[in-house]
Amino acid sequence: MSGAATALVLASGSPRRRELLSRLGLDVEVAAQDVDESPVAGETPGAHAIRVAWLKARAAIARYPERPVLAADTVVALGQRILGKPRDRADAAAMLGDLAGKTHTVLTALVLVWDGREAAHLEQARVTMAPFRRELWSWYAGTGEGDDKAGAYAVQGKGALLVERVEGNVQAVVGLPLAALPGLFGRVGLALVASGAGLALRPRGGSPRRGPIG
Repeated sequence: MSGAATALVLASGSPRRRELLSRLGLDVEVAAQDVDESPVAGETPGAHAIRVAWLKARAAIARYPERPVLAADTVVALGQRILGKPRDRADAAAMLGDLAGKTHTVLTALVLVWDGREAAHLEQARVTMAPFRRELWSWYAGTGEGDDKAGAYAVQGKGALLVERVEGNVQAVVGLPLAALPGLFGRVGLALVASGAGLALRPRGGSPRRGPIG
């Protein structure tokens, strides 16, 4: 492998994930994958998140066999009940009503595949929702912000109004735990290196003398 910077394939259609990676200066190509995200009977929320992330990664690597592929999946779990993306606004309002005043778990799984090597990481946090009334959750569901979000809310947007506290890594709730990336890349032979004002992804051994970050 040469020391040239490597473009990352993001097997996710999440604008927030792309934005976070682009802020780092990374060269990112979005390649969202349509996979079956239905839970399997008896599957724990963590196992579900990891399995779906693997499905996305393997679907993308079939199209981009020479490129590193990063896939992610975020799961909201109320106990062992997995709350996926709402079917419609009424379903979103029902989910938010179930979450109101309760503590739930948010898990984000990352899977990275490159050059025949694979690595995975699971991050989680506990989120306690305020005991908001029906008028508030109905209003929020109607904004559409949570239409494509697991659990029907986005903590980085208007949904922060509904959240009383977060215990653990808030990046798991946002959907991309950035602090896990240096270690994840390292496990498949890649390194994040300084490149001007941002970062670049290079194969280990071909990195500039400054060395890897993380």
